[in-house]
Amino acid sequence: MIPTRERHQLVRLGRRLYERGLSPGTSGNLSVRLEGNAGWLLTPTNSCLGELTADNISHLDWDGTLLGGSPPSKESFLHLAYYRFRPETHAVVHLHSTFAVALSCLAHLNPHSCLPPLTPYFVMRIGNLPLVPYHRPGDQRLGDEVARLAPTHSAVLLANHGPVVSAPSLEDAVSAAEELEETARIFLALQGHPIRTLDAHQIEELQRTFGARWNPEA
Repeated sequence: MIPTRERHQLVRLGRRLYERGLSPGTSGNLSVRLEGNAGWLLTPTNSCLGELTADNISHLDWDGTLLGGSPPSKESFLHLAYYRFRPETHAVVHLHSTFAVALSCLAHLNPHSCLPPLTPYFVMRIGNLPLVPYHRPGDQRLGDEVARLAPTHSAVLLANHGPVVSAPSLEDAVSAAEELEETARIFLALQGHPIRTLDAHQIEELQRTFGARWNPEA
């Protein structure tokens, strides 16, 4: 069974997300790219992120063929879309977390960015969050939509479903997914109140200082 470090990292961070209540039941899936041509690891189908074991983690090649472990999540194509079309991606997190899913069910979301620039951390770790139109779970069209957006967006929100977040490492992807969930919670708490977002100068400062990606025209 190879490699070991990445398998245990998936187990540890999956448990972290489960214990925070961000992956209820058997929802959500995590993946990580392996070095060289070794393929990638993905959490198995119908698995609870709080009960993963290193032995059962799915090992896949870049065609999505299972090389070892348990059968992979049926949403593997969401992860492949990021690996294929966003070269800096080394990990992907897909959750059904409460506040992000609630956000994804709201009418009249801005399809170019479902959340405004409320905090510097959201702008730095997520950036614009486009909405992917609804398709049933397992529908390949979801993968096609993610592939279209992946080159320019590190995360997307699937309508009536949940977020997909990519990052250069699994730790970063998990932290970004947690940041997205917290920002969705803040946004929903602010409904009915006047909202002060970051202004153009403040966003430009984040872009200049931290390399944040934000399109103010979205």
